[in-house]
Amino acid sequence: MQRAPMTKAGSERLRAELEKLKSVERPKVIAAIAEARAHGDLSENAEYNAAREQQGFIEGRIQRIEAALSTAQIIDPATLNAGSKVVFGALVDLEDADNGDKVTYRIVGDIEADIKQGLIAVSSPIARAMIGKNEGDSFGFNAPAGERNYEIVNVRYV
Repeated sequence: MQRAPMTKAGSERLRAELEKLKSVERPKVIAAIAEARAHGDLSENAEYNAAREQQGFIEGRIQRIEAALSTAQIIDPATLNAGSKVVFGALVDLEDADNGDKVTYRIVGDIEADIKQGLIAVSSPIARAMIGKNEGDSFGFNAPAGERNYEIVNVRYV
């Protein structure tokens, strides 16, 4: 079985989410189902159907998180000493070669990726294009909007 890489911080976030799902969300939806059942006819009970759907989502999320954590290879980026080379866990400052916009991304495992927080999956096109490169290197990759070109301004491991 192949172990998927995951940052230490990502592992801690997933464990916190799992704990919340099990101790808060699951009991809340069970109570909502019980309350909806008390209203009578389940075939036309929208509250019951909504609560059951929510329960399915919560149980599915719990299973996905538990599976991801059980097969994860936890990597602490602070312990990596890759210098200015981009590897998994790196916090990379980039400058768009076309318009000069600056952006910062951390390369993380697939399940912990969240572009809004600047966390990009190691399997994403941009991460694959920059892994192995060094500070000062330029690289290009095919994005959904077309060819993008960046320069690596800084690489940190924190």
